[in-house]
Amino acid sequence: MNIMVISAHPDLSRSRANRTLAKKLKEEKNLLYRDLYTEYPDWHIDAQKEQRLLLAYDRIVLQFPLYWYSCPPLLKKWFDDVFTFGWAYGTGGDRLRGKEFMIVTAAGGTAESYRSGGDNEFTISELLRPIQRTITKCNGTYLPVFVTYNADKGTDDYLAAEAERLSELIRRPIEALAH
Repeated sequence: MNIMVISAHPDLSRSRANRTLAKKLKEEKNLLYRDLYTEYPDWHIDAQKEQRLLLAYDRIVLQFPLYWYSCPPLLKKWFDDVFTFGWAYGTGGDRLRGKEFMIVTAAGGTAESYRSGGDNEFTISELLRPIQRTITKCNGTYLPVFVTYNADKGTDDYLAAEAERLSELIRRPIEALAH
């Protein structure tokens, strides 16, 4: 399976959790790791290049911090620029059919805080619903989300264990991921 990771962190050097996950993913063989903030510092996204890359990979992993209950702004712009009418959705827009998408995110709160009645009032799944619908609207397959909770307070050992867990998870066949 061809896997591409698209990382979107506005300042990866300052993030212990996302930096640890990224370091592990960059070590993986047969995996393309890309950082949108490094590739597009001017925010001028090459939509045709991105579309070609999407066509070349079976599984696309979107790695980002939970950023005000959503994704960072450059990733949102990436969706807007790349998932175009007639290409990703709408009449003739079926290029992402059969592509698998996995969200990998780090959240500062505990798992308990991301539950109904928790400090954040909503589950991670509820907060990521707009991204899920974007992917399914474009005929992509939305895989279960990988979340590293308590990312800001997690120990180095905890974050390393999360990176190992992610490394194993992203290669699992869809049948082992989807319930």
